[in-house]
Amino acid sequence: MFVPSMYREPEGSWMVNLIRENPLALAVANGSPEKGPFATHLPVVFDPETSADPAGELPGTTLLGHMNRANPHWAALETGSVLLLTFTGPHSYVSPSVYGVTPAAPTWNFTAVHVRGVVEKIDSLEESLDVVQSTVRAFEGAFGNGWDMTESLGYFRRIAPAVGAFRLTVTGAEGMFKLSQEQPDDVRRRVRESFGQSACRYRRETAGLMSRLP
Repeated sequence: MFVPSMYREPEGSWMVNLIRENPLALAVANGSPEKGPFATHLPVVFDPETSADPAGELPGTTLLGHMNRANPHWAALETGSVLLLTFTGPHSYVSPSVYGVTPAAPTWNFTAVHVRGVVEKIDSLEESLDVVQSTVRAFEGAFGNGWDMTESLGYFRRIAPAVGAFRLTVTGAEGMFKLSQEQPDDVRRRVRESFGQSACRYRRETAGLMSRLP
């Protein structure tokens, strides 16, 4: 991902937070010349055994993900291969109507993290179940209502053979936080205030990130 220097994250924790708050990744891998690349949307969590609370440096951490074993992407995925995970955070269209200056041009403010890593496919049923349970714990804590999975573990075990779970050891990561940094302070302020007053959640979240810029 091409990231101009002005759009780089102010600190590493921004990338970690974006992944935690927007954990539905797009996993991309090279395919054959005939079939082209594979791309699968899937949920991803930090491995609680090795990366429960990363301090901000993503390389060296471990992520857990899973997809349907019937997906051709799973058959094409090999242990030791490289996988790209892309995460998209708050974003919104920026209309020049809020700039208060002319000439001007519209743009799109957005936030994204691209993570590269080495894949380890998980063959064990018990380990696959662990990945599913780790995913449930992470998402119920962050987005759910504290649902107790205990009475559904038998059901999990029945569907687990169809789950293609994997670990990804992160080897590199890039974050892009395009938040009107190229604009003068007064224009950036007007964009931030416009987004902050919007009924759109994405715009309000984008405004929140803009307010945290140095």
